Amino acid sequence: MPSNTKRVYPVELKLEAVTRHAAGEASTDLAVELGISTPRLIQRWSELYRTGGVKALEPRKRGRRASSEQQPTDQTEYLRQENERLRAEVAYLKKLRALRHQGHR
Repeated sequence: MPSNTKRVYPVELKLEAVTRHAAGEASTDLAVELGISTPRLIQRWSELYRTGGVKALEPRKRGRRASSEQQPTDQTEYLRQENERLRAEVAYLKKLRALRHQGHR
């Protein structure tokens, strides 16, 4: 039964597979010998290596990149965002106080 999780291969293994593939060894033989799930991976790594070198074989960071709104770059921007956050907090607390006051009537 195939697994739904993707296996991560070390850069050294990828580089060995790519080097040997470039030297003329068949990707199917390499996949079996090195324990790689599919020969197509070796072909893909070879393409990546040709276009981007060893750097292209390294694992990439996954997930959403931090936006500039979440990480302000200068002090003024940071203070403006902090001010906006505090204003929202004050408005929330005023509303909460009003609701509690209505409940005591």
